[in-house]
Amino acid sequence: MLKLIKNARLYSPEPVGLGHILTAGERIIYLGSKNPELPDQLQAEIIDVEGAAVVPGFIDGHAHITGGGGETGPASRVPPLVLSSFTRAGVTSVVGVLGTDDLTRNTQTLVQQAYGLREEGLSAWCHTGGYHVPLTTLTGSARGDIVFLDPVIGVGELAISDHRSSQPTLDEFLRIASEAHVAGLMTGKAGIVHCHMGDGERGLSMLEQAIATCEIPARVFNPTHVNRNKPLFEQAVALARHGCYIDATAFPCGHVEPGISAAEAYIQFRDLGGHADRFTISSDGGGCLPAFDHEGNLTRFGVGLSDTLPDMLRELTNRGVPMPEALAPLTSNVADLLKLHRKGRLNVGMDADLVVLDENTAVRHVMARGEWHVRDGQIARRGMYEQV
Repeated sequence: MLKLIKNARLYSPEPVGLGHILTAGERIIYLGSKNPELPDQLQAEIIDVEGAAVVPGFIDGHAHITGGGGETGPASRVPPLVLSSFTRAGVTSVVGVLGTDDLTRNTQTLVQQAYGLREEGLSAWCHTGGYHVPLTTLTGSARGDIVFLDPVIGVGELAISDHRSSQPTLDEFLRIASEAHVAGLMTGKAGIVHCHMGDGERGLSMLEQAIATCEIPARVFNPTHVNRNKPLFEQAVALARHGCYIDATAFPCGHVEPGISAAEAYIQFRDLGGHADRFTISSDGGGCLPAFDHEGNLTRFGVGLSDTLPDMLRELTNRGVPMPEALAPLTSNVADLLKLHRKGRLNVGMDADLVVLDENTAVRHVMARGEWHVRDGQIARRGMYEQV
């Protein structure tokens, strides 16, 4: 039950310095510079990381845990994601979403997949609904799903400015945001509307109108994929000044154009005076990454992977962003947005989710809820059907 990680360069994500971290069960029970003395009878597992960086486990706030896709027929549906597709990338918490296909995939399957990942040792949540209005729900309303279903923390990903959306009106959009916000108040959950942003010329205009015309707090409106093209990103920078969190996607190689990388988006956002604590980065893991021409015909596609998150962290640090600042969009910022109060930071009483990075910022060891999932870069714990 006890695990001691010694001689770690600790980031909370704020720098703590060289120290030691002790976990018991699923919690951190000690973090400090003094090496705790543990009697042999406790049979603690001790690992000396010899000065390696130890950081909070990454929170992937946007992943298609049941698989995404489906834009070109049944064969284009991406399979559900397995446990190690997250943990090998340092992801210890994930939030599942539905996308284009919110008909053959639904809230029931999303909630069940979240529970399955929890059984396998990950921390998992999800949003209710998907691209389309009326929302696909389990209880009959977004408010009911958030209030009565433990894993459900918000609505999303609701498609805006995209030819695949149901073209919601402002009134429809505001009613959904109201449901999410009130449910969040009732439960202490995030209560956000996580908005898929497409390449449509209207961009973020609906979110801008919503903030200008309603009493719902701006933090409820949470656009994602804001770096998919440059005009959209410029709008997102302006929108964030109203108090929104904006989410960039760590697109894999070959899928960035015509936008900018998540790392570049963060640097530009910061340099333009944006509040760095309101910027998050997610992977779109398991999601299909299609590109369409002006008539809606598919021109290319790919699949998102959580592996892009440590790659993005490396890009940021290589470009001179200090490690604590580079970590925040993957850890503390996401935890604050989603109200995951025991996630995103290393501290006594927090969940024992941590990543040990090597000198090249690659994932070396991963602990999720107090158990090792990756050791020395190798998968140590697999999901049920990964073992078959």
